[in-house]
Amino acid sequence: MLAAALIVFREVLEAGLIVGVVLAATEGVASRARWIAGGVAAGTLGAGLVALFAQQLSEAFQGSGQAMFNAAILIAAVLMLSWHILWMARHAREMVSDLKTLGQKLAHGDTTLLAMATVVTVAVLREGSEVVLFLYGVAASGGTNPAAMLAGGAMGLGAGAVVSFALYRGLLAIPAGKLFAVTNILVALLAAGMAGQAAVYLVQANLVPSLGDQLWDTSWLLRDDRLIGRALHALVGYSDRPMGVQLLSYLVVLAGLTAVGRYVGSSRERSPPAA
Repeated sequence: MLAAALIVFREVLEAGLIVGVVLAATEGVASRARWIAGGVAAGTLGAGLVALFAQQLSEAFQGSGQAMFNAAILIAAVLMLSWHILWMARHAREMVSDLKTLGQKLAHGDTTLLAMATVVTVAVLREGSEVVLFLYGVAASGGTNPAAMLAGGAMGLGAGAVVSFALYRGLLAIPAGKLFAVTNILVALLAAGMAGQAAVYLVQANLVPSLGDQLWDTSWLLRDDRLIGRALHALVGYSDRPMGVQLLSYLVVLAGLTAVGRYVGSSRERSPPAA
């Protein structure tokens, strides 16, 4: 039971941290709850399907199917996060000035909500499939009582949801004038981290070179497979032993989003207001 609780808590925490950032980043946008809830539901359903057809996925690409699938969904998430950052750069001033009625005033609100709901789907899909595979493996091996395993899973789910909600409420405590700047930074770090992880999966699928299998090793200080390390991995892309292509992808995406976001934001400030 304890093992199931810890595993589920760890995976739910990773997905929940992303959901918390997404909720804070879309604060004030009308219908966001429906979009985000839809993303969670789609991710949960997809996780079950991925776990159910994991072997077929792997065999489809001669053993590298799972890595290619993971890379594809992460790249899709990076694109969606990038779209949100650019949208925010254009509309941040309106969001700060009239947070409560933003959803009614900005015609493209549904577009960024679709992007962020997709990111939520990807996060829940990725972590949820690991949970389903783990619980299925434990149940199939007969190593624990199914009732105890389900109870442990429920405990882990509840604890992960509480911590993720605490992060979301903590972000909302930031003044409105600073909230979207902070969440934009977090979203950019999310995108960069996902880009780096996508590069790792592409290396595993033998589609790109590693450019160095291990640039450094900080596992003695903080391992990325422990609770805090995994939380940092989800939020900012931390890796204790990064590959060269992983670091390169991370830096390119982060620098690109920062530069383009500033350019779009400055262009928006220079442009005359619409009549």
